[in-house]
Amino acid sequence: MKEIVIVGGGLGGMSAAITLAKHKDFHITLIEKNPHLGGKLNVLEQDGFSFDLGPSIFTMPQYFDSLFEMHGKKREDYFKLVSVAPHWRNFFEDGNVIDLTDTLEGMKDLDNISEKDYQELQAFYKYTEKLYDFTNDILFKNQAETILQTLKYYNPLKIFKDSDYFRTMDEGIRKYISNPYLIDIMNYFIKYVGSNPYDAPAVMNLLPYIQWKFGLWYVEGGMYQASIGMQKLISELNITVKTNTEVLTVEKQKGTIVSVTLSDGSTLKVDAVVSNMEAIPFYEKITKESDQKLSSLKKKYGPACSGFALHLGVDKTYPQLAHHNFFFSEDLKQNFENIFKKHKLSGDPTIYLVAPMKTDPSQGPEGHEIIKILPHISVMNGDQAFTKEEYVQFEEAVLTKLERMGLTDLRKHIVSKELWTPEIIQQKYYSNQGSIYGVEANRKMNLGFKVPKTSTFYNNLFFVGGSTNPGGGMPMVVLSGQQVEKHVLRSLK
Repeated sequence: MKEIVIVGGGLGGMSAAITLAKHKDFHITLIEKNPHLGGKLNVLEQDGFSFDLGPSIFTMPQYFDSLFEMHGKKREDYFKLVSVAPHWRNFFEDGNVIDLTDTLEGMKDLDNISEKDYQELQAFYKYTEKLYDFTNDILFKNQAETILQTLKYYNPLKIFKDSDYFRTMDEGIRKYISNPYLIDIMNYFIKYVGSNPYDAPAVMNLLPYIQWKFGLWYVEGGMYQASIGMQKLISELNITVKTNTEVLTVEKQKGTIVSVTLSDGSTLKVDAVVSNMEAIPFYEKITKESDQKLSSLKKKYGPACSGFALHLGVDKTYPQLAHHNFFFSEDLKQNFENIFKKHKLSGDPTIYLVAPMKTDPSQGPEGHEIIKILPHISVMNGDQAFTKEEYVQFEEAVLTKLERMGLTDLRKHIVSKELWTPEIIQQKYYSNQGSIYGVEANRKMNLGFKVPKTSTFYNNLFFVGGSTNPGGGMPMVVLSGQQVEKHVLRSLK
């Protein structure tokens, strides 16, 4: 019997456990430091509200479906999905409001979208489809993890053209779209991976295609129900789960991890270790590598952004809101500069706002609203850490902006509140500097590639989650847990 230890019970860790459980000669132990599985897919019950503390956007359900199908099960028997339309609503400082409809064709019927705008969107869509086809071939099917592996799987003469290699995401958008509102909307698809569209490679423009092609969904009963469903499947398989338990250290022999020591005092012999904990924190905290050894990794795979996650229960409703909403900065590029270059809190942030009770009224008391507010902010950055006073000022700027843009008297109606900062996120999940989305997609640093799944230091250590390929966001994290199977099998031959 091969002993497999999985460190971290987030979506990637659970996906890896479920996938590896196909092998009857594997005994799998899933270790999670928090009281329950799910990782960032977390929930808080408070004051009659059910706050989803983590991901709020669900797309590409096929990767979740396959987890259940590989064991002869149906995903819908474990959790159900509800389609969300419009996909989201976009608010601008000049009063303009533009819906992102659930189909491309639906954009044609909007009053503030001209015939020229729609024709440009159609051309852009064809462009994004080609980028998806390229990425699907390279990352999803062939599982390339470096530019060298890409050359192995794909015609080298076509790579530059098919990936729009020489452009950033923003440059790729501007090649097709001239409407400044639509440019901002398309640029903000980068929220999926917490990066900067002015630095991210143009291939990230596959994201609008994915959303229109595979839909945008909500998990019936709250997003956390997806985690509950996956946990139920895990309980039906030969998987040992240890919650409230941490991996403290490992024993190493000639580039192989031979055992792990847990916070409960036990030691487990291992044949392979799969880490859902991000690569760099794992190396720092668990295997205790030197800064010198990690310097090239840190330079190439810097953290994506964090967030100022403000969860509000309010005793009124705001009918102008959709399920998903964006309140845009007047200068979007400056907002990203503040996050990724200047490491400062913006006075005019772009705000992602989720109002899940538009789809699911059961998540709070009747006549009330859940307002989840998530502006992206910089990760924890050593001596440039934000003070408590700066966070207070930023919260005021956020609430003032929302009230100015239509959420009248929002502050007066708050009856429940929960705030998560990068410090809390780092403490809860050991994410790199409090990052939410793993590794930044940056054209110059890494071409959008993340940390390879197989460790460069240990022959039986593997990574899943947002810090590794194929990247951040719920479906990609789940897919990484499925893809790691071949790496583990190869090491055990």
